[in-house]
Order: sequence, then C-alpha cells, then structure tokens
Amino acid sequence: MKGFGKAYGAVSIVNAISTGCGAALGVMLKTEASVEFIQEPKFTLEINGEPHDPALAAEVVKAFAKHFGVDVVGCRVSTTSEIPMAVGLKSSSSAAVAIGKAFLNASKKTMDGDEFLRLVAEASIRSGTSITGAMDDAAACMLGGAVVTDNLERKILLHEKMVEDLMAVILIPPGKMPTRDFPREKLEPVKELVEIAFRLAERSEYWKAMTLNGLLHSAALGLPTAPAMEALRAGAYAAGLSGTGPAVAAVCPPESMDSVERAFQRFEGKVIRCPVNKGLE
Repeated sequence: MKGFGKAYGAVSIVNAISTGCGAALGVMLKTEASVEFIQEPKFTLEINGEPHDPALAAEVVKAFAKHFGVDVVGCRVSTTSEIPMAVGLKSSSSAAVAIGKAFLNASKKTMDGDEFLRLVAEASIRSGTSITGAMDDAAACMLGGAVVTDNLERKILLHEKMVEDLMAVILIPPGKMPTRDFPREKLEPVKELVEIAFRLAERSEYWKAMTLNGLLHSAALGLPTAPAMEALRAGAYAAGLSGTGPAVAAVCPPESMDSVERAFQRFEGKVIRCPVNKGLE
C-alpha cells in the first residue's frame, strides 16, 4: 500500500524550548511525502532523492500504526521539500505532518486533527528531532495561520487565520543548528522575558511577540540582531530569529517585500520569500 501527504512550513512567533509554550506562523513552503508499506523489516527515508536518517519518519509511522492497531513490518518513505533543513524553518515538523497524512492516505484512515498533532509531537520527541514536541510548529505546518500552543500539555490554545495578504522574507545565513544538538541551557537567562513574548502571542499581538522573541533568542545564542532590525526599518511588521536559527524571518505587506529583501541582502546568506499561509479552510 502506498499513500501521499502534503504540508507546509512555518516560522517562529515564540520559541517554545525555554517555557514549553510557543507560537508559530504558517508559510507557503511545501513538503510532499509518500509512504509505502513493505514486507521487509526496515524503514528507509529519502529526502529530495537522497538517503537520510529515517528516525523521524519511522517514529511517525510507528505512532500512527500503533494508534490504529495496524501491523506495519517495514516502510519506505520519500519526501520532497522546498524548506531548507536545520535552519529554523520547521522542516522536520512539516515532514512529520506530511508523513502522517501519507500514512492515513495509505491505510485509508481518518482521525481528529488534535489527536493527529499529538501523535506527531510524540514521534518528534522519540526521534530526537524536537525538545518539546513542537506542537506549535506542526500545527502551523498543518493548519496555516497563527497558532499558539502549550506544547507540554499538547494543546492548541489559539488558532487564527490571517485576514491580510502577507509575505515572509527569510534570510538564511551559512550554518545549521540541528535541534538535537541545541544547548538549551543558553536560554535560561531569557526564560522570563520569553514568557512575556508568549503572553503577547496569546493576545494575538503576533508581530510584537515575534520581534521580541527573535531579539531575545539572538542575544541568548550570540547571533546578530542587525538583520532583523534592518528588516523592521525596511517596513516589516515583525522580524526575528526563527526557531534556533540561523534563519531570520520577516513578515511584511506585499508592498514592502522588495525593500525588506534588499535589507537582508546586505548580509551574508541566501534570501527566499514566499506568501504567508493565511490558514487552510
């Protein structure tokens, strides 16, 4: 049996690592996955045609198989994605959601969205690709719009679609930061301030929350704040470090997109832009 699934990317509004609560905004960077059940006792993963560690894919498949009581001997998983890996743009969460959807498609099953996200969160923790389960990231990848979550309690606290057409402009500096290697003790000095950013997100003050969160995490991790500040000067509503970086994301109206991109181009790295995912119907 073979199935297919699709999800999108996201950027951080509030990073959940220090407090267990977070928020994220969906962006239109696509991931597609295929899942094929096989009779050999092995799990394999290809990403954009290249073999990769199948830990996350295997844990997602096992979590869904256990939930439904489906006997899966082995599985061949393949994904293609527009999302750069290990730079803070939720490539793992997007892949996990797409793989979960592909499992449902292959096994002809359906399930509640909240339970789906709980399974994805558990698989993300077991595979080592997430510290908190990243329910905020997975929910934004699956639902679009802005999502505020309690990751530790596996609860969506708020989900809002975006009314305005918005663009995400993203600077991707050189370097990567895999979540499993992240030194979370570096965030301890800013934990109480990150909680303030989270309270802003709970009140739907997403742009203040995103900018404050980005400044705090950049400072704690010794990463530059200049790109975010220049994006704000160029007309972005919000700008800041996404995840644990090094990517810096800015959200802006379409008429400011070119000026924000030029601001980012003053810094080393690649700049990509895409629409914000307003929220799926």
